[in-house]
Amino acid sequence: MESKEVLSLIKNLEQSKTNDQIVLDILKTLEKEVVPTEKLLRETRVGVEVNKFKKSSNPEIAKLVRKIISAWKDVINKNKLKMRQQQQQQSSSSGVTPSDNKPDGSKENSVSSTITTDANGSISKKVSKFQSSKTRNAKNDGVNTIIYHIKLRDNVIRALYDSLAKESEHPPNYILQLAIEIEKEMNKLNDIMTHEKQYKEKYRVIYSNIISKNNADLKVKITNGDLTPNFLVTCDPKELAPESLRKKLEEIKEKNLFNAQGATIERSVTDRFQCGKCKERKVSYYQLQTRSADEPLTTFCTCEVCGNRWKFS
Repeated sequence: MESKEVLSLIKNLEQSKTNDQIVLDILKTLEKEVVPTEKLLRETRVGVEVNKFKKSSNPEIAKLVRKIISAWKDVINKNKLKMRQQQQQQSSSSGVTPSDNKPDGSKENSVSSTITTDANGSISKKVSKFQSSKTRNAKNDGVNTIIYHIKLRDNVIRALYDSLAKESEHPPNYILQLAIEIEKEMNKLNDIMTHEKQYKEKYRVIYSNIISKNNADLKVKITNGDLTPNFLVTCDPKELAPESLRKKLEEIKEKNLFNAQGATIERSVTDRFQCGKCKERKVSYYQLQTRSADEPLTTFCTCEVCGNRWKFS
């Protein structure tokens, strides 16, 4: 089935979404006649549209949608595996990998290294240093980032490679494998066939943090293997922020907690505490259990003279 025909069916599917019988007929047609390819699925977004009916109140529709999506994914994955095997056969027959040669035919001096992964799929951080006289990126390193032949995924791999390789001394094959693993985790979390928007959002968060001049430590941690691709993709975005920003956010959080709780909790005024700012002893306070039960209470103090606030445990 051609792209135009698929698009026509998608349009009819959208217009007839309240008619279960028509929806079923269209889905059955798609199941029988669509030969899924990455290009077709990307151009028509048929996977996204079909997936919208996954939570249909009609169990027959919901079941058929799951069957279609699962079948299409199986076909795509088999095609990917076949393509990878062909690429590996071509590389073995030529004896050259994409990172061996430079675009101009020259070779960079580098120490060879072995890329290994642990039981969790994390890339080993024990790699040799790589020196280059040019600004490091996929083009200058002679690295082929066309892995899946899907424009969006391959562009993400290239962007990740360029950002991680810049000013790095890790060899090209190591950086490439790292970029591939990160992108793979991204697609695993949000498959672009059905969740392209979320995939792009996750990519923007990771990429912007990697290239941030105020967050240089993050790139070092990633390339040294201190942060795994899985953690990078699944962690709270706040955990990727630079240390200074995390501290600032924590201070704001504590201040907001102080303000919110101080307004609702009854406070006692005492002369037991002295304000460190104005040295007066007219201080109101209250106590809360902010940590685990076996830890002491936290005391929140406010100077009734100058308004200065502090806490201690």
